[in-house]
Amino acid sequence: MGLALLFPGQGAQHAQMLPWLDGCPAAAPALAALAQPLGADWRTRSQDTAWLHTNAVAQPLLTGVSLAAWQAVAGALPAPVAIAGYSVGELAAFAAAGVYDVPTALDLAAHRARAMDAAAAGHAGGLLSVQGPRAAALAELAPGLAVAIRIGPERALVGGPALLLDSAAAAWTAAGLRCTRLPIAVASHTPWMAAAAEAFAQHLATVALRPPRTAVVCNFTGTASRQLASLAQALSAQIAATVRWDECMDNLAERGARCVLEVGPGATLAAMWRERHPGIPARSADEFRSAQGLVDWVRQQLA
Repeated sequence: MGLALLFPGQGAQHAQMLPWLDGCPAAAPALAALAQPLGADWRTRSQDTAWLHTNAVAQPLLTGVSLAAWQAVAGALPAPVAIAGYSVGELAAFAAAGVYDVPTALDLAAHRARAMDAAAAGHAGGLLSVQGPRAAALAELAPGLAVAIRIGPERALVGGPALLLDSAAAAWTAAGLRCTRLPIAVASHTPWMAAAAEAFAQHLATVALRPPRTAVVCNFTGTASRQLASLAQALSAQIAATVRWDECMDNLAERGARCVLEVGPGATLAAMWRERHPGIPARSADEFRSAQGLVDWVRQQLA
């Protein structure tokens, strides 16, 4: 029984994310590593929404900021019972579990972004959030689209060609569902990303991986693993396959989580968790004004 960690995915980044990191010495190594690919002025440039949401920026940015947040508090917290990352957040989750270091995580994020952009070249695509009664079941039946992320019976993300997403959104909205296009210009976690998954797998095969210190719950399977071969295969495959986030949350709960911390910007994953497992408290690092406030909350939950 203990602490479980969640690392957020694209869309969580915002211009005012985790301002307390800049004054936290323990976060400095990850922030310095992040400045290498994005520039030391990345906070100022984050005011530019177009820049902030490009794949080449968003994926390394989320990875680096999330790992900086974990570095800031890890020394004052108990080892987590299990870790999961949502979409690109899985890169940070693997690093937090000790599979590779921060610079490697940032390198993988850059390669992942390039591979996905290359796979999407010439094909306008994206993701659509669908919420409401039977949303997940309807998403499964959407012609020409694919379920990108499963969240619950009344919420799912679908991916595919932009025109088909627009058509589906119009029909579902007319039927009373709530539809929102995500600021992501590729059909992540769908068969349209098969070439990206293969390209990423080839690069990952060149990286030296270490056995994780704790179990990682994988998007591709929805289950936990400590086996490097299984983890590497899952990290690549999820780029072109449905993220089983509903199963990931359930698996974390079953592994004895007493409280859950979303490590990174935004608070979407904490909100999803509270909806699915209301008996297990969850907060996001971005909700706190200091590293000490975050640490105090976790210790109170585990006391």
